[in-house]
Amino acid sequence: MKTAQLPPVRVEPSVRKEIESVLRQGETLSEFVEHAAVQAAQRRKSQQEFLARGRDSLQKAQVNGEYYSAKDALDAMQARLDERMARLTPKPKRGPAASP
Repeated sequence: MKTAQLPPVRVEPSVRKEIESVLRQGETLSEFVEHAAVQAAQRRKSQQEFLARGRDSLQKAQVNGEYYSAKDALDAMQARLDERMARLTPKPKRGPAASP
């Protein structure tokens, strides 16, 4: 597989020093920059997808006239989270009943 090269990035010496100070053992500056670029691209793609879902949702709401308040949406999300957390939280084991 052929590789491609990213354009060189000019930074202040202090920025380079700062980055070099956080490199992991055996990690090169090039690996760090590549990883950072990939992560930034993934974040932007996620943001674009999020905005697209929001636009689609708004368009559907405008067509069918069905809108929800922020409170209703947050309450529904909290209920889903509470339900999921309850399923993930281990139940305490019951031992023999203690006598008074």
